[in-house]
Amino acid sequence: MTSRVQRPPAEERFAEELARLAEEDTGPRPPGWRLTLTSARTFVMGDVELGIAPKYVGNASLVERSLVTLATTRGLMLVGEPGTAKSLLSELIAAAVSGDSTLTIQGGAATTEDQIRYSWNYALLVAEGPSTRSMVPAPMMRGMAEGRVVRFEEVTRCPLEVQDTLLSLLSERVLAVPELSGDDAMVYAREGFNVIATANTRDRGVNEMSAALKRRFNFETVHPIADFDTEVELVRTESAALLRASGVAAEQDPAVSELLVTLFRDLRTGFTANGSPVERLSSVMSTAEAVSLAHATGIRGWFLRGDAGTVTDLAESLAGTATKDNSEDAARLRRYVEKVGSQRTSAAWQELRRAHARLTGP
Repeated sequence: MTSRVQRPPAEERFAEELARLAEEDTGPRPPGWRLTLTSARTFVMGDVELGIAPKYVGNASLVERSLVTLATTRGLMLVGEPGTAKSLLSELIAAAVSGDSTLTIQGGAATTEDQIRYSWNYALLVAEGPSTRSMVPAPMMRGMAEGRVVRFEEVTRCPLEVQDTLLSLLSERVLAVPELSGDDAMVYAREGFNVIATANTRDRGVNEMSAALKRRFNFETVHPIADFDTEVELVRTESAALLRASGVAAEQDPAVSELLVTLFRDLRTGFTANGSPVERLSSVMSTAEAVSLAHATGIRGWFLRGDAGTVTDLAESLAGTATKDNSEDAARLRRYVEKVGSQRTSAAWQELRRAHARLTGP
């Protein structure tokens, strides 16, 4: 038995589309790019007439501005609430521009300069001394040498001294290697190199970027999906794809995704669709979390009973997704389900109310 890769990179998932766009692309391309700016936008946003599937639900102008930024010498910073598809957008753009979205740095408290620039094979370093053979290039060095886009996820999770390693790379477009000499001591960025960084607004103040580093980026804010029907359709299609990949052969009831998106939007904004105030949760009620919850609902139903999951299954998984380990959020969720469930007469809402009451007790 051979196992499949759970999630291939965008350039593999959409290889046929990228190849077709590149073949039919006759316009001017920014230096080092695989596609023109127009074709890169088409790849991300989709085009029914060209048979290109839409991959990002959002503002086309945001995508255009992001691509224009990458064609300059300034980096692109995507900011927004967690779960607003910043990482997906950066992956798609990198695949369109460079044909490779895998040059990625995952920011965190333990991220070091070695993981950004380069490190060493210490066995070779001891045996032969510093050389290009004993060097282990990190994503930033590879991106500069190969003329590719580098993705830096959650840059504000990194300590400030680690963030500041980007300063000279973005302004001078050169990486110095003091351990080497001659031509090997400097790595100059080739055409096509640039950086897409992401940062969550919930992390603001954790490791605030310096003013010097901010000046080297153009900032674009990625907002949650504004339209209800669009979000429902996205949750439905994305969760259906995940369920098929998980071996679930049944189709989920549309009422599940509609209830799920309604609940998430209410608790995310603090208001119901008719304007009634509700208590917001402290956790992020993102579209990505909604997709994950719909997926879990289908998994539970299929592998326990052979169906695609019910509202009761959704209620079973809801607390872990929405409230995590926050007892105050758990109380807010309980009050919300009781209040809204008593006002809405649909079968799905009544089932949610009964199931949630059984789970949380008197």
